[in-house]
Amino acid sequence: MDRIQARGGALRIYAALAALALLFFCVAASQAGQSDKKKKKNQPRVDNNSANPVIPLTDEQQIDYMISEVLGAWQLGDSNRMHKNYSEDVSVVRSDLEPPIRGWAEYEKGYKLQRATMQQVRMDRSSNTYIKVNGNSAWANFQWDFSAVINGTPSAAVGQTTYVFIKKDNHWLIAHDHTSVVQSSRPQTPAGAAPAAATPKPAS
Repeated sequence: MDRIQARGGALRIYAALAALALLFFCVAASQAGQSDKKKKKNQPRVDNNSANPVIPLTDEQQIDYMISEVLGAWQLGDSNRMHKNYSEDVSVVRSDLEPPIRGWAEYEKGYKLQRATMQQVRMDRSSNTYIKVNGNSAWANFQWDFSAVINGTPSAAVGQTTYVFIKKDNHWLIAHDHTSVVQSSRPQTPAGAAPAAATPKPAS
């Protein structure tokens, strides 16, 4: 009888130890899982195509990239791509003495008419880009080189542009565009021939 009781007591002890070991294992596994979650949370976000961390661009870098994108779209004649970088109520001042353009719709209409006369268009930002950010507004100045065949006549110009930006929904938009043609050139018109088309102001 004493042996049976002793065996029963030993079994109860073994069972208690086994339950304790199982509890310890569960707690350790839970803590390890939480530790892994913390590590993943603190790790920098990576994109799906690269093991390198995603580093956000500064405001100045975003604006610099946008200027290149706008000029590239202007050169290609892609007004839809330009549109996403312009405010709907943008104002545009040109090199002539025409009244300023008010609003994207008016600007796009004039741009399409002008661009339709051009072939072999090149519009390059040449040098001296200056970008200044002040809170949710910014401005940028840069110089450019333009060349194209306009109505069959080779034409070229250099000039400079000032953009004024506003930040809306964490995206920079061009609110004002002031472009000046500093110098333009075109072939001399032979005597008696029809005059060459004037070099248009390259809209920025």
